[in-house]
Amino acid sequence: MVRYRRGVWESAEIEVSQDVMQPSPDAAEDEAGIAAPAPAVVLTLSQARRIALGAQGFARRRPDEAARRHADAVIDRLGLLQIDSVNVLARAHTVPLFSRLGPYDAAFLERAAYGGKRRRLFEYWGHEASLIRLDLQPLLRWRMARADRGLGIYGGLARFGREKRPFIDAVLREVETRGPSTARELGGGEGGVGDAGTGGWWGWSEAKRALEFLFWAGHLTTATRRGGFERVYDLPARVFPAEILSRPTPHETEAQRELIMVAARALGVATERDLRDYFRLDPADAKLRVAELVEAGALIPARVKGWSHAAYLTPEAATPRKVHARALVSPFDPLLWERTRTERLFGIRYRLEIYTPAHKREHGYYVLPFLLGDRIAARVDLKADRSTKRLVVKAAHAEGKGDPGETATELAAELREVCRWLGLEAVVVEGSTAFAGLLAGAADAATSDH
Repeated sequence: MVRYRRGVWESAEIEVSQDVMQPSPDAAEDEAGIAAPAPAVVLTLSQARRIALGAQGFARRRPDEAARRHADAVIDRLGLLQIDSVNVLARAHTVPLFSRLGPYDAAFLERAAYGGKRRRLFEYWGHEASLIRLDLQPLLRWRMARADRGLGIYGGLARFGREKRPFIDAVLREVETRGPSTARELGGGEGGVGDAGTGGWWGWSEAKRALEFLFWAGHLTTATRRGGFERVYDLPARVFPAEILSRPTPHETEAQRELIMVAARALGVATERDLRDYFRLDPADAKLRVAELVEAGALIPARVKGWSHAAYLTPEAATPRKVHARALVSPFDPLLWERTRTERLFGIRYRLEIYTPAHKREHGYYVLPFLLGDRIAARVDLKADRSTKRLVVKAAHAEGKGDPGETATELAAELREVCRWLGLEAVVVEGSTAFAGLLAGAADAATSDH
């Protein structure tokens, strides 16, 4: 048996005691229906919600003026930020920092992600495509090694890796020679190494597929982004600091345990499914790792009243007495990644409706929940109209039993903060609900006050 002490495992292997998974009269079930360890802690839903919000950084007062150290602290706390091509309001990875800090200089995040050898983040597959803390890179090398063998990646890309390995190797040599390169620079035409694609997001050229395979396998990484957020590939040795590259590669079981601990600290209180979803670990791997962490004392089993599945938290998890948050939360925010967790914590069903036909959408195209205190008090469909410098509220819906007038006033103030952050000049409310009318009045009052 081993113990987990201050982030270090005393042994690479753990013997899981059979007693850990024995049924108990008080035991909840995990997602597979297997009896989980008897809970050492019992939490009310309110306590669980405050623990989760505190762990995510929403219990802290926003700084009067966000500095780089504040942005770094959010990055350290969350561990990773999801990247997405949707830019209706702002780039997906930029919004979580705004939600916690208010208006901040996006250059802080740009330097952290693409600032040469002093960067603090790197791009890889964490929770989908992500910007991940650079110190976690060694913990994902097992995923890269699996990808190199065609495991854990899209079937078409795995097949391409098997059938086109000589071509993939040629693309890697080309990047070694050329230096930082985009798929367009390598994919066809004079001086290219592959056949030209058909254009568009899904019209990847042979070179693009080769580059993506090499990215998955860790042979290439993202040096920077250009223009319309186009990825520029280069060798890790030319992008990452030597100190990161020289770190030993942990055994994959040890790495998975550490990733689950990053997730546990960031989530506060979470089920096994929540924990594995944070870095998209395989269910079979995650189940074993969680049991090992419980055995080692690094995770404490808990029961949250009203939850049907066992939960876990770290020994140092804190329960804020009160949460005074006021934040719009992106669909791609770590707080909302696991939609069933959102429903368990806040009592609302939340889905991203971008890919839902317009006539079937319930709340809108790009909907952000509005966190007020420790509850989700509203949700708004937002669009930044940069050509007219307006923040357009396409729809607005109140949630829960709070005072709609108070919610509208607080939300209007937060929308003004969004405008200040994005360089927009006015809030325009177009929704037709009664709450949209309240919000329009509050937004007009906030504008006149300024």
